[in-house]
Amino acid sequence: MTAKVHPNVAVPSPLGHPAAAAPADEEPVTLTVWRKSLLFNCRGFTVFDASGNLVYRVDTYASDSRAEVVLMDAAGRAVLTVRRRKVIGLGADQWLVYHGEETRLPPLYTVKRAAQCMRGGGAKSMAHVAPCSGAAAAGGRGSKAAGGGYEVEGSYLRRCCTVYDERRRAVAEVRPKEAVGSDVFRLVVQPGTEVSLAMAVVLALDQMFGKPSLLRSWSS
Repeated sequence: MTAKVHPNVAVPSPLGHPAAAAPADEEPVTLTVWRKSLLFNCRGFTVFDASGNLVYRVDTYASDSRAEVVLMDAAGRAVLTVRRRKVIGLGADQWLVYHGEETRLPPLYTVKRAAQCMRGGGAKSMAHVAPCSGAAAAGGRGSKAAGGGYEVEGSYLRRCCTVYDERRRAVAEVRPKEAVGSDVFRLVVQPGTEVSLAMAVVLALDQMFGKPSLLRSWSS
């Protein structure tokens, strides 16, 4: 069984309960993302807020052969699951984002590489994030099926990329953290944007572009 940790921390609003329009003076949420699990013999992520409190974690055991990673809150409760779905065709695989561990329900979002990135071109676009229209109808909590998608531009390997909404507003950014290497970086999420969704996009990008991958097997 996965070990639990219980720091005192205010976890951001879960997916499915977005806040009302953010006040004009509300500050972005800045997280420090460490590409390492706190558990022995695990790979994953450990995410802290600006006060150093644990907010999210991902713990993937080396022997785990599932083609998915689970984003958990500080208490070890599943927030979102990111699962890879194999699609025939070079670079055509998709990463599906589910609420909690409810992978039998329709996904909330799908993330896939940008076509230009698959062809190895020099385009800025890395990935597309699209809401899944079937999630709300099937009872999937938190679906934004009626909303637009997101575009990810930049370089994840350099830890320098931006998530834009359909109106070309920067809603989240991955930024390098000075003098600590690429395994520790910042995730800055703008007010009104789901922090858990931004973190799920990071997990999908890591599966697409990170080296080495968190997952040993990509079997579907």
